[in-house]
Amino acid sequence: MSSYTQKKGFGATIWDYITTVDHKKLAVMYLLAGTLFFAIAGFEALLMRIQLMKPNNDFVSAGFFNELLTMHGTTMLFLAATPLLFAFMNMLVPLQIGARDVAFPFLNSLGFWLFFLGAVFLHLSFFMGGAPDAGWTSYASLSLYSPGHGIDFYVLGLQISGAGTLISGLNFIVTIITMRAPGMTFMRMPLFTWTALVSSALILFAFPPLTIGLLMMLFDRMFGGNFFDHTMGGNTIIWEHLFWIFGHPEVYILVLPAFGLFSEIIPAFSRKRLFGYSSMVFATILIGFLGFMVWAHHMFTVGLGPTANAIFAVATMAIAVPTGMKVFNWILTIWGGSIKVTTPMLYALGFIPSFVAGGVTGVMQASAPLDYQLHDSYFIVAHFHYVIVGGIVTALFGSAHFYWPIFFNRMLNETLGKWTFWVFFIGFHLTFFVQHFLGLMGMPRRVFTYMEGQGWDQFNYISTIGALMMGVGVIMMVINCLMSIKGKPAGRDPWGDGRTLEWAIPQPIPFYNFRQTPLVRGLDPYWIEKQEGNKEGMTYAEPLGDIHMPNNSAIPFVISLGMFIAAFGALYNPDADKPWSIYVLIIGLAITFGAMIVRSVKDDHGFHLHKEEILEIEEQLYGKGGNK
Repeated sequence: MSSYTQKKGFGATIWDYITTVDHKKLAVMYLLAGTLFFAIAGFEALLMRIQLMKPNNDFVSAGFFNELLTMHGTTMLFLAATPLLFAFMNMLVPLQIGARDVAFPFLNSLGFWLFFLGAVFLHLSFFMGGAPDAGWTSYASLSLYSPGHGIDFYVLGLQISGAGTLISGLNFIVTIITMRAPGMTFMRMPLFTWTALVSSALILFAFPPLTIGLLMMLFDRMFGGNFFDHTMGGNTIIWEHLFWIFGHPEVYILVLPAFGLFSEIIPAFSRKRLFGYSSMVFATILIGFLGFMVWAHHMFTVGLGPTANAIFAVATMAIAVPTGMKVFNWILTIWGGSIKVTTPMLYALGFIPSFVAGGVTGVMQASAPLDYQLHDSYFIVAHFHYVIVGGIVTALFGSAHFYWPIFFNRMLNETLGKWTFWVFFIGFHLTFFVQHFLGLMGMPRRVFTYMEGQGWDQFNYISTIGALMMGVGVIMMVINCLMSIKGKPAGRDPWGDGRTLEWAIPQPIPFYNFRQTPLVRGLDPYWIEKQEGNKEGMTYAEPLGDIHMPNNSAIPFVISLGMFIAAFGALYNPDADKPWSIYVLIIGLAITFGAMIVRSVKDDHGFHLHKEEILEIEEQLYGKGGNK
């Protein structure tokens, strides 16, 4: 049994990661996959900014610009931000609530592989006749008439990927509700766990409308279903409703965990508990609730009529209230604290004004008459990038610094981290601040070029310089991550200010997380133990005994691979040019259902780790004396 800590060969390591159901390894895989797609989408953005650097530029063609635009938006939201936040959710939620893994480890693995293979499928479109080109929202009036297979890639890729996200969301809800350690009541949960819970509930309700919309789009494109074709009695606007009933909660799905991460960073480096914890929890739930009531503010110019516009305008203004509560609570947490300005804290301090700026321009959009002027202009682009980069990306970068020791038992370089922050932060504001004015001057969104002499030239030039700075910042961040491989082990609680259970676990974290289930005696349990001088860092709820753990499985990968293969079959029309496609579809589905049947008939009860094996593993990890 001591083989758990032995070095493995390359092939064995790869196999271990393909078959793993360990939430910590899956978190690392989400982190790597999310970073890959983040880099791809960032590169697409840079190509667009270079094209817009000067008037009448011909750096990329109009058609390719539309593909870049669509893939940049789709990739950043579905395939970069979502998995990167899932990386933190996977890593931290079980550790914060004192659990040994998530409720359904098998589904955790299945969720990752569906997401990853769906994402790879979508990106293969670039090499297989053109990427989707109807914008990330893929409005039906454009996408139904898009030639080639780009939109089919979009529909099938997001369908597979979305299934993975939905599965993961369900998993986290069950984990957080049923697997908390003794004493971990709901009002003692760390705020990141709360935001993960609310975000997962949003996933549960927001993704089905997207699934339905994509299915209808699939039928329209492949079988002439006419759901969205108004010349055949369909309705184009229905797609917009279905998309935004998903799309607006999606931004809260992304931003709530980001809020949660900052609610962990700010108290740690202010060295005091989070101000107004219960109001923060209430605000999180309220944002989740109101998030479903505002979708039509994306459609003020559609012509829904004054009544609908008024209702959605009021709801949009209302949702700013709980968000404002959060901002004041963060400021009051910092107020009077003993502040340590580390890299994560810098990101947190940069986040507050940037996110507020994005929020303010959002409330401006809630006014339907003003939105009528600003809709589809660069003002909107500036607004949502302030929210997404200022809110979510700063959270991801700051938390990467903060939680790197929990992921990899290494610290990132603080000096390089601070330089990265300033380069990225200044680049971000240069890029998007001027875009507000471009919008007010009338520059429309999604244009691949513009004539000179409209007063847009200089601002576009500044914007491109800022984008290049952001690119440099991301490269610096990646270099910092790679440099950390050579670093010294970080050990337990390397910041010295950890407050919650994940910092109390000795490093490296054993695969079963806790040798004994911890007993939680209040909010910020590790802080309580430190104040009382408990060197162990936890009070235990049970004596040392046998631990039950799940077995690894390759079945999730096989199920996802079957879907991936089937998608290629579904892509082409067997009547027209590709008679083989129907066989590819059948083979893919056969692999998927075959793997499901194997999973159904095979009883997999996991395995037990005995007391002696636990002590042996801990001796190998931490030397004599085990967990001390």
